[in-house]
Amino acid sequence: MVVPRLIERKRDGGALTGDEWRELIAAYTRNQVPDYQMAAMAMAIFFRGLEPEELSALTDAMLGSGDRLHFAGETRPRIDKHSTGGVGDKTSLLLAPMLAACGVLVPMMSGRGLGHTGGTLDKLEAIPGFTTGLSLAATEAQVRSLGAAMIGQTAEIAPADGKIYALRDVTATVESIPLISASIMSKKLAEGLNGLVLDVKIGSGAFLPEPERALALANTMIALGAARGCPTVALITAMDRPLGIACGNALEVIESIAGLRGEGPADLMELTFALGVEMLLLAGLDTEAVAARRRLEQTIVSGRALELFAKMVAAQGGDASTIEHPERLARAPIQRDVLAQRDGVVTQVEPRALGRAIIDLGGGRRVATDKVLPDVGLEVPVKPGQRVAKGDRLAVVHARAAEDAARAVISVQAAISIGEGAVAPLPLISWRVTSAGAKPYGEE
Repeated sequence: MVVPRLIERKRDGGALTGDEWRELIAAYTRNQVPDYQMAAMAMAIFFRGLEPEELSALTDAMLGSGDRLHFAGETRPRIDKHSTGGVGDKTSLLLAPMLAACGVLVPMMSGRGLGHTGGTLDKLEAIPGFTTGLSLAATEAQVRSLGAAMIGQTAEIAPADGKIYALRDVTATVESIPLISASIMSKKLAEGLNGLVLDVKIGSGAFLPEPERALALANTMIALGAARGCPTVALITAMDRPLGIACGNALEVIESIAGLRGEGPADLMELTFALGVEMLLLAGLDTEAVAARRRLEQTIVSGRALELFAKMVAAQGGDASTIEHPERLARAPIQRDVLAQRDGVVTQVEPRALGRAIIDLGGGRRVATDKVLPDVGLEVPVKPGQRVAKGDRLAVVHARAAEDAARAVISVQAAISIGEGAVAPLPLISWRVTSAGAKPYGEE
């Protein structure tokens, strides 16, 4: 294998064989191919794409580069959910305990913040002591006993993807549909799932803002799952504004706890229930959406979902008392209100700019080695289309230093626009996509 020739062929629009992809990925996993060559290949894929046979081979090679969960003898359904990322997107923290409370096994593998978007692992690690680095054996045991575990990618699971994932973040190749698809599906297939639900974001704060590209990504991943015995469903959802109110690690944990108590923001809860319904339908526990939603709502009303979340936190080394007393979670010492400068209608709440403001506060990463602060972030209660008066609170900045807070106030004011007239934000959920095709959400 001569790697430069493979890069050259892909750069010029040609295709690699399945054997070439397997050999390349295996060699890269063994550190026999340098990062700069794989970065060049990633850029060639970004511009030239992959043929379906190439994508299939790449996904299988990345999956085969490590071990996987097996759940031998387990008859309970195993279902997971994956989001393509956004600001304030905390549905995983609610869904894992809610589905476990319904009798579904949820071996949920998540990621850290990527670009301007937050990461589930960073949010969980805002809980003192919580560890996301469980071994596969420990993960399997916890899922069998509690019904859920929330972990990060380890060297055991698709290590080739772990290396390529890091390269994509620093080489401007994140937004490649083939690379996104192979990355997500190689990890999810390693979980030994019976079904997978995808939350594919569109809008200005999404990695793929255009609906056409989001639908293409959803269809690509659905096909990869179906071909490997993992039925996959996708919802196309809005990221032209943050989800919920809290944006930032500890703040989002607090809001998630509120959601599990039945006190979450309306948009967060609506999307959580919609994704949870799809998970229950794939699990075969319900055949109708109405019954599935009722089952999910009961996990909150009964307190069972909150109880399971606390047990999962304790099992993974976290301070479970923070679930009963979220005020014990880290809180930044400085809070600054961002006020409306005029009367009018909120025309834009730009999630990408808000995500960058959180990074500037220390709540995200500029480089992979940055330490993430758990306590900083934003609360953004306003939504596009909402009427405000001069002096109304648009947001609250949580910061560790006065100068950081002052910069963030300026950034947030620039991210939230106020004008006149009607505003048409994206529907919270636009499309439901299955192997049978895409339909507008809610259409039978």
